[in-house]
Amino acid sequence: MNNRSVAVCLFGMFFGGVVSGFLGQALAAESEIPGFVSGENNPETDPPAVRYKDGWLVPYEETIPGTDVTFRMVPIPAGSFLLGSPDDEVGREENEGPQVDVAVSPFWMGACEVTWEEYKVFMSMLDLFVALESSGVRLVTEENEVDAVTAPSALYDPTTTFINGEEPKQPAVTMTQYSARQYTKWLSGLTGRFYRLPAEAEWEYACRAGTKAPFSFLDTGSVSDHAWFVENSDDTTHPVGEKKPNPWGLFDMHGNVSEWVIDEMTADGYATAAGLSQPVSAADSIRWPTDLESRVVRGGAYFDEPSQCRSAARRGSEDEAWKDVDPNLPKSPFWYTEEPALGVGMRLVRPVDIPAAQEKKAQWWKADVESIEFDVNDRVSQGRGARGIADVSLPEEAKELGFAE
Repeated sequence: MNNRSVAVCLFGMFFGGVVSGFLGQALAAESEIPGFVSGENNPETDPPAVRYKDGWLVPYEETIPGTDVTFRMVPIPAGSFLLGSPDDEVGREENEGPQVDVAVSPFWMGACEVTWEEYKVFMSMLDLFVALESSGVRLVTEENEVDAVTAPSALYDPTTTFINGEEPKQPAVTMTQYSARQYTKWLSGLTGRFYRLPAEAEWEYACRAGTKAPFSFLDTGSVSDHAWFVENSDDTTHPVGEKKPNPWGLFDMHGNVSEWVIDEMTADGYATAAGLSQPVSAADSIRWPTDLESRVVRGGAYFDEPSQCRSAARRGSEDEAWKDVDPNLPKSPFWYTEEPALGVGMRLVRPVDIPAAQEKKAQWWKADVESIEFDVNDRVSQGRGARGIADVSLPEEAKELGFAE
C-alpha cells in the first residue's frame, strides 16, 4: 500500500450516528447530541456537569470520524469576569488592560491541547484531497468553494517542527493561526458539530475558572504542579494532561505550549471593549484581526518564565520573524519555523449557541486578510497544499472510491 492509501485509510470506515443539519441549531436543544444530558438529575460527572435549560452540559469524548483518535471536551459554565489584569499584578504588561467586565455564554472546551495524534489526521488530508481531485470526484468548484477546507502542505523541514518530538500525545505546534482555523473547519465538517478557536475572553475566563489571582491554582499547589515552564520542562514540550488541571478540568492552561485565540493584539490593549457598555459579551469583546501580524496566543510555553504563564498574560504573533528560515516565496501560510512558534499550539472550543448564518460560522474559519488568501492560493496552485470538501460523507465516499480499505 502506498503512502497515499495509508493516509486515506484513516478515513476508510463509515461513521454512523452523526446527524447532519444541526450546525444552525442551539446544540443543547437536542438531547442526543454529545455533551448534553436532559433531565433534572445532576449526572455527577468529573469535571462537574453544568446546568443548562432543561438538562446538563457534560464532558464527552469525540472520535475523529474514520479513526480511533479521540479527544475530550469539558463544559464551561456561563458567567462573568474581569478580562485582563489589575494594575498592581506582579509581571503585568500594559497590553493586559484596561480590565473589562465580560459576560460569557456556556461552551465546551478541549480538556487538553490538540495533539500530534489529532493534527496528523488533518495533515493526511493533503494526500486524500489530491487523490480525489485527480480522480475527478468531490471537486471544489465556484459553487462550493466557500465550504472547502485547505489541508496544509507537507513540512519543508520536519526536523524543525518535530525538534521536541512528535509523540501522539505531545501537543501539535508551529501551525499558523490560519491552519488552526482550517483544522476547526475540517473537524466541524466531519463531525457535524461546530468547532472553532476560542475568543480571547473565553480562553481567559476558562483559564481562570472562577479565580481572580494571577494563576488558577494558588490555593491548590505550585506552578510546577500545574505547568511545564522554563524551570521544569527540560526545554521541551511534554505529553498533554500530565500536570494537575485547573478547577474546571482543563489541563496545561499554564505552560507547555501557548494556544491560538481568534483575536488580534493592539497597542491599546482592551481599550475598545472597555469603552463599551459593561458587561460586554464575549462576542463583542473580540478584536477580529485586520493584519497578518500580532494575533494573540495565550497560556505561556515550556520556555517561558512563570510571569508569562499567568492567566492574563498575552503574546502577539510575529508572522515574518516566526518564518525567518522558510526559504519559500511566498513563505508558508501553514507553518512557522522559529521559536517561539515551536511552543505555539491550539485548543478547541465548541459553543452551545451556534450562529444560524453560515457567514457567521465562516468568520471563525476563513483567511481574514488578502495576503493570507493570496499565499494559500499560490501554494495550492503549486501542489503545496490542497483543497477538498470535508463533510460527514467523506469517509464513506473515500472507501467506495477505493481510496480506503
